[in-house]
Amino acid sequence: MTVPKAELHVHLEGTAPPALVRRLAERNGVAVPEGTFASEDRFAWRDFLDFLDTYDKAASVIRTARDYRDITYEYLSSCAREGAVYVELIASPDHAAAVGLSDAEHYAGIAQGIDDARAEHGIEARVVIALLRSLGPERAEEIARRHAGERHPYVAGFNLVGDEAGFPPGPFARAYEIAAAGGLGCTVHAGEHAGPASVAAALELPITRISHGVRAVEDPALVERLAERGIVLEVCPTSNVALGLYPAYEDHPLGALRTAGVKVTLGSDDPPYFGASIGGEYALASERLGFDDAALLELTRTALEAAFLEDAVRRRLLAAVTD
Repeated sequence: MTVPKAELHVHLEGTAPPALVRRLAERNGVAVPEGTFASEDRFAWRDFLDFLDTYDKAASVIRTARDYRDITYEYLSSCAREGAVYVELIASPDHAAAVGLSDAEHYAGIAQGIDDARAEHGIEARVVIALLRSLGPERAEEIARRHAGERHPYVAGFNLVGDEAGFPPGPFARAYEIAAAGGLGCTVHAGEHAGPASVAAALELPITRISHGVRAVEDPALVERLAERGIVLEVCPTSNVALGLYPAYEDHPLGALRTAGVKVTLGSDDPPYFGASIGGEYALASERLGFDDAALLELTRTALEAAFLEDAVRRRLLAAVTD
């Protein structure tokens, strides 16, 4: 059977492949920064921090609401072709602001892409705000306040991204309190390039999910805490192996975490940078990590249950994947 899929972890700017980045740069009359590409169809990066730099270079050519519409529509269309019914897009208001876009323009472009993809393919999507850790807690609190009241109805979540080892989550606690009180679902990048201590620190925030979180497996007591609290991990195996967290897929802890009772989902993270897709992550789980169709469907249901989504839409999607 074709298992319906759902994705909670993908960075919107990071979904644009080199061809689309070049197309947007040409349309906007700007040059793609030197060093962005390793070849015609491949981004250049060496390690995690270098990847973050390349990501920013590529994102710098995204200049207009129309650009955000096109990136969103093209990515969601590709997900729908692979059988995805729901995607959460991690989008950065700071990247948009850096090129002069207001929140209203930024989200209007993304929303148009979501609406167009839904109309054509039936796929649903929502937006999770990305806070850049390197800009500091005060900036995070400002963005949290800006989105805690009136906001675009598709903006549903709050996430801390970037160099987690250099910028631990503790100082951002106030921003998370503001976001959670304002009705935003909360998740945080932890346990990827920082170890299990970053996951433990993340558990002090008002979160229901953790982006990555896989290095919690190094601390059995911490794994037990995750399971007891029902914290959902947004796991990205291809990204983890590509960035050197694990030497091979067979070493990846997705299965071990699930066996220990931790709720897990699959995400593609930054698809063209790592040769990933949401369909590819499900295939990988099936072919190399031992997940049968029932286990894959459980991943989808877990994602929909944990999604930062209105309950009526959640119920509809859960009923559809169950059928």
